Amino acid sequence: MEKILYKKTQPQKPSYCSYVETLPKDNIHRAYHDTSYGFPINNDNELFERLVLEINQAGLSWDTILRKQRNFRKAFNKFNIKKVASYDDKEQKRLLSDIGIIRNRLKIEAVIYNANAIQKLQREHGSFKMWLDLHYSKTKEEWIKIFKETFKFTGGEIVNEFLQSTGYLLNPHDTRCPIYKKVIKSKPAWYTYSMKIIKPKRNVKALVPMQVKGDKKREFAVKHHPDLKPKNKRAK
Repeated sequence: MEKILYKKTQPQKPSYCSYVETLPKDNIHRAYHDTSYGFPINNDNELFERLVLEINQAGLSWDTILRKQRNFRKAFNKFNIKKVASYDDKEQKRLLSDIGIIRNRLKIEAVIYNANAIQKLQREHGSFKMWLDLHYSKTKEEWIKIFKETFKFTGGEIVNEFLQSTGYLLNPHDTRCPIYKKVIKSKPAWYTYSMKIIKPKRNVKALVPMQVKGDKKREFAVKHHPDLKPKNKRAK
C-alpha cells in the first residue's frame, strides 16, 4: 500500500520513495520518510500515535495528516495512552471543536476506545509493543483479523500502513531507496524476528521472512540478496 498523496484518479502513481526523492530536504514528507517510515518504534505512546495518525488518514491524504501532526499531539496530550483512555464526553466535545485536527466523531471515539484496548494489552502482555512482537510472524490477513477483533476503525489499509510503517510487515521502501539499508540496520521486527535461513542454488544463504509463503520465498530471496541474481553470461 502506497501513501495517498493526491487524487486516486491519477494514473500510475510513483512509489512513496520516488515521490519523496523529488522533494526538498526540509519537506515534511522527506523528514517522515527518512527518519520514521518503516523504522521500529519501542515506545507504546509513539506506537499509539502512529496508529491514531493512520486511522485519521482514512479518506484523506497523508500530507494532510503530517501537516496536522503537531496539532494532534497537542490535542491528545502527546498521545499519552493513560490520559486519552480517560477522556470523557467533555473531552470529546473539546476535540470535536478543535479545528487543528480531523473533527470526525467516529475517529475520535475510536481513538479513545483504542487507548483503553491498549491499556488492557499492557496489563496482559506488559506493553503494546510486546503484544505486537508476540504476533510478529502473522501474515497481513491474520494481522488485519486480530486488529479488527481488538480495536475500532482498523480496516485493512489502516492496519497495513500501521504495520509497514512500524516495521512489522515487509519493508515499504524501494530496495534502491537510500533509506532501505538504514531501515534494515535498525532491525525491524519483520527482518529480525521472523527470519528463516534457506539455501537456494549455489549454496548461498538467504534470510527470508516467515510471512513470505510458498513459491514467493525464492522470488523474495533473489530480490533482496544480490548474490542470488542470475549472472550475465559472457558473450561468445
